[in-house]
Amino acid sequence: MRRILVVDDDPMVCTAIEVYLERHGFEVTVADGGEAGLRALEDTGFDLMLVDIFMPHMRGFESIRIFHERAPAIPLVAMSGYAFANLDSPAPDFLRMALELGAARCLRKPFTPEALLAVVNECLAEARSHFLGVVQSD
Repeated sequence: MRRILVVDDDPMVCTAIEVYLERHGFEVTVADGGEAGLRALEDTGFDLMLVDIFMPHMRGFESIRIFHERAPAIPLVAMSGYAFANLDSPAPDFLRMALELGAARCLRKPFTPEALLAVVNECLAEARSHFLGVVQSD
């Protein structure tokens, strides 16, 4: 069974992701913030991480950078629902920045359950093919 770590400070988002992915055969661990996510990462092996970009105590992209540094082989999907109050100024592309910091994919909240499952399956398939390529070349 594939293990997924969900790191988000919004309990409703965590519950929705957890229920949906468990229905599709995944084992899900929920962490309610960056520090809890890092502790979970140290204690358990995961096949994929879903990490919110903006959480209290780990501002901005610090969480994405740290999670990717601690577990570079685990695909990381960055999530963000951040919106600017001032629509007159151009918004920074946070999801593009997350990709530059090591995220394999990005999801803009709100996303559909189907989009979540598609991204999860794509990342796991890429990680599996990368692993098999490395094993075969040894």
